[in-house]
Amino acid sequence: MLSLDDVLADVMRRDGSGTGIRLVGVDGPSGSGKSTLAERLAARASAPVVAIDDFVSWSDFAGWWPRFDREVLTPLAAGADAHYQVRDWANDEFGTSLDGWKTVAWAPLVILEGVTCTRLAAANRLAYKIWVEAPEDLRLQRGLSRDGNSHRQLWLTWMAEEREIFAADGTRARADLRVTGHPTVAHDPETELVTLD
Repeated sequence: MLSLDDVLADVMRRDGSGTGIRLVGVDGPSGSGKSTLAERLAARASAPVVAIDDFVSWSDFAGWWPRFDREVLTPLAAGADAHYQVRDWANDEFGTSLDGWKTVAWAPLVILEGVTCTRLAAANRLAYKIWVEAPEDLRLQRGLSRDGNSHRQLWLTWMAEEREIFAADGTRARADLRVTGHPTVAHDPETELVTLD
Protein backbone atom coordinates (compact mmCIF):
# COMPACT_ATOMS: atom_id res chain seq x y z
CA MET A 1 0.00 0.00 0.00
CA LEU A 2 1.23 3.46 -0.88
CA SER A 3 -0.41 6.87 -0.75
CA LEU A 4 -0.78 8.88 -3.93
CA ASP A 5 0.82 11.80 -2.11
CA ASP A 6 3.92 9.69 -1.40
CA VAL A 7 4.11 8.73 -5.08
CA LEU A 8 3.89 12.38 -6.13
CA ALA A 9 6.50 13.38 -3.54
CA ASP A 10 8.84 10.74 -4.99
CA VAL A 11 8.18 12.08 -8.49
CA MET A 12 9.06 15.62 -7.45
CA ARG A 13 12.34 14.42 -5.93
CA ARG A 14 13.37 13.14 -9.35
CA ASP A 15 15.45 15.27 -11.68
CA GLY A 16 13.45 17.10 -14.31
CA SER A 17 14.74 17.72 -17.78
CA GLY A 18 16.75 20.86 -18.42
CA THR A 19 13.47 22.76 -18.33
CA GLY A 20 12.40 21.32 -14.97
CA ILE A 21 9.50 19.25 -16.27
CA ARG A 22 8.76 15.84 -14.79
CA LEU A 23 6.98 13.52 -17.18
CA VAL A 24 5.20 10.61 -15.47
CA GLY A 25 4.11 7.64 -17.56
CA VAL A 26 1.22 5.41 -16.48
CA ASP A 27 1.52 2.29 -18.62
CA GLY A 28 0.20 -1.25 -18.74
CA PRO A 29 -2.22 -3.39 -20.71
CA SER A 30 -5.63 -2.11 -21.78
CA GLY A 31 -8.37 -2.32 -19.18
CA SER A 32 -5.93 -2.52 -16.27
CA GLY A 33 -6.91 0.78 -14.63
CA LYS A 34 -4.35 3.19 -16.05
CA SER A 35 -6.81 5.98 -16.81
CA THR A 36 -8.34 5.86 -13.35
CA LEU A 37 -4.95 6.06 -11.65
CA ALA A 38 -3.71 8.82 -13.97
CA GLU A 39 -6.82 10.90 -13.32
CA ARG A 40 -6.43 10.54 -9.54
CA LEU A 41 -2.77 11.51 -9.66
CA ALA A 42 -3.53 14.44 -11.94
CA ALA A 43 -6.29 15.70 -9.66
CA ARG A 44 -4.04 15.61 -6.58
CA ALA A 45 -1.16 17.31 -8.39
CA SER A 46 -3.22 19.70 -10.55
CA ALA A 47 -1.34 18.25 -13.50
CA PRO A 48 -2.47 17.83 -17.11
CA VAL A 49 -2.85 14.38 -18.68
CA VAL A 50 -1.93 13.40 -22.23
CA ALA A 51 -3.87 10.27 -23.23
CA ILE A 52 -2.42 7.80 -25.70
CA ASP A 53 -6.01 7.19 -26.86
CA ASP A 54 -5.67 10.52 -28.68
CA PHE A 55 -3.03 8.85 -30.90
CA VAL A 56 -3.51 5.10 -31.12
CA SER A 57 -6.12 3.26 -33.21
CA TRP A 58 -7.44 -0.27 -33.54
CA SER A 59 -5.62 -0.63 -36.86
CA ASP A 60 -2.34 0.98 -35.80
CA PHE A 61 -0.89 -0.33 -32.56
CA ALA A 62 2.53 1.29 -32.85
CA GLY A 63 2.85 3.54 -35.91
CA TRP A 64 1.54 6.63 -34.10
CA TRP A 65 4.64 6.91 -31.91
CA PRO A 66 6.72 9.27 -34.09
CA ARG A 67 3.88 11.81 -34.07
CA PHE A 68 3.51 11.51 -30.28
CA ASP A 69 7.25 11.99 -29.88
CA ARG A 70 7.28 15.00 -32.21
CA GLU A 71 4.12 16.74 -30.94
CA VAL A 72 4.18 15.87 -27.22
CA LEU A 73 7.47 14.60 -25.80
CA THR A 74 9.87 16.83 -27.72
CA PRO A 75 8.11 20.17 -27.10
CA LEU A 76 7.38 19.47 -23.41
CA ALA A 77 10.99 18.44 -22.79
CA ALA A 78 12.11 21.66 -24.48
CA GLY A 79 9.92 23.83 -22.24
CA ALA A 80 7.16 24.40 -24.81
CA ASP A 81 3.49 23.47 -24.92
CA ALA A 82 2.36 20.24 -26.59
CA HIS A 83 0.02 20.87 -29.52
CA TYR A 84 -1.39 17.81 -31.25
CA GLN A 85 -4.22 16.56 -33.41
CA VAL A 86 -6.38 13.87 -31.84
CA ARG A 87 -7.80 10.63 -33.20
CA ASP A 88 -11.31 10.87 -34.62
CA TRP A 89 -12.88 8.03 -32.67
CA ALA A 90 -16.44 9.32 -33.22
CA ASN A 91 -16.38 9.37 -37.03
CA ASP A 92 -13.68 6.81 -37.84
CA GLU A 93 -13.53 4.26 -35.02
CA PHE A 94 -11.71 1.61 -37.00
CA GLY A 95 -9.46 3.85 -39.08
CA THR A 96 -6.70 6.32 -38.33
CA SER A 97 -8.36 9.66 -39.18
CA LEU A 98 -7.58 12.71 -37.09
CA ASP A 99 -9.97 15.35 -35.81
CA GLY A 100 -9.49 18.54 -33.76
CA TRP A 101 -6.45 19.84 -31.96
CA LYS A 102 -5.49 19.88 -28.28
CA THR A 103 -2.92 21.95 -26.47
CA VAL A 104 -1.38 20.83 -23.20
CA ALA A 105 0.44 23.72 -21.61
CA TRP A 106 3.90 23.11 -20.26
CA ALA A 107 3.74 22.37 -16.53
CA PRO A 108 6.24 21.17 -13.92
CA LEU A 109 4.44 17.81 -13.92
CA VAL A 110 2.65 16.22 -16.89
CA ILE A 111 1.13 12.75 -16.81
CA LEU A 112 1.22 10.52 -19.88
CA GLU A 113 -1.36 7.75 -19.80
CA GLY A 114 -1.77 4.79 -22.08
CA VAL A 115 -0.40 1.67 -23.67
CA THR A 116 3.37 1.78 -24.28
CA CYS A 117 3.84 5.40 -23.12
CA THR A 118 6.85 4.28 -21.03
CA ARG A 119 8.46 2.29 -23.84
CA LEU A 120 12.25 2.12 -24.01
CA ALA A 121 12.34 4.84 -26.67
CA ALA A 122 10.92 7.32 -24.12
CA ALA A 123 12.37 5.97 -20.89
CA ASN A 124 15.24 8.45 -20.58
CA ARG A 125 12.84 11.39 -20.86
CA LEU A 126 10.46 10.21 -18.14
CA ALA A 127 11.02 11.11 -14.51
CA TYR A 128 8.81 8.28 -13.25
CA LYS A 129 7.27 5.17 -14.80
CA ILE A 130 4.22 3.40 -13.34
CA TRP A 131 3.05 -0.02 -14.48
CA VAL A 132 -0.59 -1.01 -13.84
CA GLU A 133 -1.84 -4.55 -14.33
CA ALA A 134 -4.98 -6.61 -13.74
CA PRO A 135 -6.11 -10.15 -14.61
CA GLU A 136 -6.64 -10.69 -18.32
CA ASP A 137 -10.24 -11.91 -18.02
CA LEU A 138 -11.16 -8.81 -15.99
CA ARG A 139 -9.47 -6.52 -18.52
CA LEU A 140 -11.40 -8.14 -21.35
CA GLN A 141 -14.63 -7.78 -19.39
CA ARG A 142 -13.93 -4.09 -18.77
CA GLY A 143 -13.15 -3.53 -22.43
CA LEU A 144 -16.29 -5.24 -23.67
CA SER A 145 -18.40 -3.36 -21.12
CA ARG A 146 -17.11 -0.14 -22.66
CA ASP A 147 -17.00 -1.10 -26.35
CA GLY A 148 -19.62 -3.84 -26.66
CA ASN A 149 -19.37 -7.56 -27.37
CA SER A 150 -19.04 -6.83 -31.10
CA HIS A 151 -15.47 -5.74 -30.30
CA ARG A 152 -14.45 -9.08 -28.73
CA GLN A 153 -12.12 -10.16 -31.55
CA LEU A 154 -10.57 -6.69 -31.74
CA TRP A 155 -9.87 -6.86 -28.01
CA LEU A 156 -8.41 -10.37 -28.19
CA THR A 157 -6.13 -9.37 -31.07
CA TRP A 158 -5.11 -6.17 -29.28
CA MET A 159 -4.33 -8.02 -26.04
CA ALA A 160 -2.10 -10.47 -27.92
CA GLU A 161 -0.23 -7.55 -29.53
CA GLU A 162 0.20 -5.92 -26.13
CA ARG A 163 1.69 -9.07 -24.60
CA GLU A 164 4.20 -9.33 -27.43
CA ILE A 165 5.25 -5.68 -27.36
CA PHE A 166 5.49 -5.42 -23.57
CA ALA A 167 7.60 -8.60 -23.39
CA ALA A 168 9.99 -7.44 -26.11
CA ASP A 169 10.27 -3.94 -24.62
CA GLY A 170 10.74 -5.02 -20.99
CA THR A 171 8.20 -2.39 -19.94
CA ARG A 172 7.08 -3.93 -16.65
CA ALA A 173 10.60 -4.59 -15.39
CA ARG A 174 11.68 -1.00 -16.13
CA ALA A 175 8.86 0.59 -14.10
CA ASP A 176 9.67 2.60 -10.98
CA LEU A 177 6.40 1.44 -9.44
CA ARG A 178 4.18 -1.56 -10.16
CA VAL A 179 0.57 -1.49 -8.94
CA THR A 180 -2.57 -3.57 -9.30
CA GLY A 181 -5.62 -2.22 -11.04
CA HIS A 182 -7.68 -4.87 -9.26
CA PRO A 183 -6.76 -4.62 -5.58
CA THR A 184 -8.18 -7.20 -3.20
CA VAL A 185 -7.11 -5.49 0.05
CA ALA A 186 -8.99 -2.72 1.80
CA HIS A 187 -7.74 0.76 0.90
CA ASP A 188 -9.01 4.20 -0.03
CA PRO A 189 -8.83 4.25 -3.86
CA GLU A 190 -9.00 8.05 -3.93
CA THR A 191 -5.81 8.45 -1.90
CA GLU A 192 -3.99 5.10 -1.97
CA LEU A 193 -2.84 2.44 -4.38
CA VAL A 194 -1.87 -1.19 -3.86
CA THR A 195 1.61 -2.14 -4.98
CA LEU A 196 2.55 -5.43 -6.60
CA ASP A 197 6.03 -5.77 -5.10
